[in-house]
Amino acid sequence: MPLRSTLLALLVPALLVGTLLVLFGHPTGALAAGLVTLAGSALALGTSRVAMERQLRALTQKTQSLAEGVMSPASLERTDDLAQLEDAIDTLDDRLSTRNAALNQEARILTAVLDGMAEGLWVTDAEGTVVRHNDALAEMLRPAQGAIVGQRPLALIRNEALNDAVARACQEGASTRLELTLEGLFSRTLAVRVTPVGRDLPGSAAVFHDVTELRRLEKVRKDFVANVSHELRTPITAIRGYAETLQGGALNDAQAAPRMVEIIHRQSERLSELVEDLLELSRLEAREMTFQRAEVPLALALSRAAEGVRPKAEGKNQQLGLHIPPGLVALGDGRAIEQVLLNLLDNAVKYTPSGGRVDVDGAYEGGRCVVRVRDTGVGIEPKHLSRIFERFYRVDKGRSRDMGGTGLGLSIVKHLMGAMDGEVKVESQPNEGSTFVIFLPSAAGPTAATG
Repeated sequence: MPLRSTLLALLVPALLVGTLLVLFGHPTGALAAGLVTLAGSALALGTSRVAMERQLRALTQKTQSLAEGVMSPASLERTDDLAQLEDAIDTLDDRLSTRNAALNQEARILTAVLDGMAEGLWVTDAEGTVVRHNDALAEMLRPAQGAIVGQRPLALIRNEALNDAVARACQEGASTRLELTLEGLFSRTLAVRVTPVGRDLPGSAAVFHDVTELRRLEKVRKDFVANVSHELRTPITAIRGYAETLQGGALNDAQAAPRMVEIIHRQSERLSELVEDLLELSRLEAREMTFQRAEVPLALALSRAAEGVRPKAEGKNQQLGLHIPPGLVALGDGRAIEQVLLNLLDNAVKYTPSGGRVDVDGAYEGGRCVVRVRDTGVGIEPKHLSRIFERFYRVDKGRSRDMGGTGLGLSIVKHLMGAMDGEVKVESQPNEGSTFVIFLPSAAGPTAATG
């Protein structure tokens, strides 16, 4: 019995060490060599060579099968000789399973958090090669080669400043902020912050914020301030100039005074219209205006709007063709719809030469009421179409001001249509006229609309 206990005292720890070596990827030969050494030690204690070799072969086979997952610890015959080994394997297996489950859960949570970010993110190794990124970055960059992992910054984005920032973060631990533009069919402006990973880990991390819309809005704001200043300055300068002339003695000029007073009056009306349009546009953007959702016969709304432009059209010898069926009924605010039609008709008459035509057609299409305002005017170049609904945007600034108007009519149309769950589009070619199309929710089916 003492000899057996001594043998087990040598055998069990050796088997445990060998099993750990196999479980962690060491060649099985290392385990076998350890067991042979153990056999030599046992022989030195006087154990039978033949019996020991048979026992070692059986234990080696079971240990190998256990390490490869062919058999489980529970399948080992529980004997006094193997009890310690089986308990150690069970404990190790439980700990490894628990740790692997925790690591897998943390990895899934981290991946979900990164892919849920609106900002793009990449992580590089110490050499600056990307080793990890999230879905938002792939959407921003859309690299031609498809893969981002394994690429250097300069291969993904042709920007020396970004490449230098990554190098400084990896080599010097320095952080950098920069802004860059991605050219292409749809250009993007990205604000980037590059930092070292930190906590004694090599590499760098870069976070990409898409600020394209923010920069566009900033440009629109700057353009608006510049445009409104110019639009206000024109009538104010005229009013002040003629008023000073009248004060200087022209008031007693029976021929010049009435003409100057008329100009002052006309410019003051233009100034008043501009201020009113600005206030209305401001209320629309702030959603301070309330709209009554009701059934609006479009033929009636068009007839009322046409009365406001008919004198101007007749003065230019233009023909107005109104072709909206009486059964075409939209859901919206009657006053707002009438103003939309008035603005579009006024625009069409204004930019159509004398002797031209302005036609308005209405129909029920795709579950909505559709109204098209066509003219035979000068048309619009394609490069202007995407900006035609911006505040104060004029295709021909000099010609537009000569024709009157505030430059806010189409912008007001766009906001009014949006407030009524509708939309407005434009189709045009130079020297072929323009077609403005509005879409409104329908209150009647196709049968009533065409009746």
